[in-house]
Amino acid sequence: MTTRTVQIAGIDLELHEIGQGTPLLWLHGGQGFSPKQPFVDLAAARRRLIVPMHPGFGQSSLPDWLDSIDDIVHLYLELLDRLDLRYVDVVGNSIGGWIAADLATKVPERIRRLVMIGPVGVKVGSSDKLDIPDIFAMPQDAAAKLLHHDPEKMKVDIAKLSDDELAAMFRNRETLALLVWEPWMHNPKLKQRLHRAAMPALFIRGASDGLVSADYMNAYAKLLPNARTHTIAAAGHAPQLEQPQVLVKTVLDFLEG
Repeated sequence: MTTRTVQIAGIDLELHEIGQGTPLLWLHGGQGFSPKQPFVDLAAARRRLIVPMHPGFGQSSLPDWLDSIDDIVHLYLELLDRLDLRYVDVVGNSIGGWIAADLATKVPERIRRLVMIGPVGVKVGSSDKLDIPDIFAMPQDAAAKLLHHDPEKMKVDIAKLSDDELAAMFRNRETLALLVWEPWMHNPKLKQRLHRAAMPALFIRGASDGLVSADYMNAYAKLLPNARTHTIAAAGHAPQLEQPQVLVKTVLDFLEG
């Protein structure tokens, strides 16, 4: 694993890279990213894994002018140029899936294949109801039950975290609220643009995901011309953490199929 800082548009981006072979751009979700996460070595055994920390997450800086997913997408367009990624596979989880979908509508000719794991980003249901539950309006234990198949197993012992790890956790949460608050968890315009993302696409959902329902994922997938869906058992909103071997095999089999 190598970690470096890349400066783009005045933003210091923390960038992780591991493995060799065909590049794979991995866009993390609202809980952030750690090189210690169990899927990392599995994916890096077959691909060159490239993981930017979104602005406001980890050690990446957050300028006053950046307050939307669309801002991050434009930032990553320049990152693709900087890394000379002319034709690349992209995987995104949760808000990372939202970023990946938006990126694919802007430069479809540069995305070879697209994988979205428990993605958010569009509004598919009625206007009087939230498609995605408001995790900031409920106790942490209740949110954990929506996020994980086995909340107890995935529970983080805060007492064992370093000061830096604690600071990153709370900073990630604060930035997530900034990016998705209004409108909640979607861009009203993205739905009308997804027809441009015509590359092969795979939507993945953990069977116990309480945030992204099966109906939501299926409706989302139908907005792309060449998408299919897959469900992973005994996993919640982040199957790469609860079922890393199954998730990585599913993703890489699709990308290399």
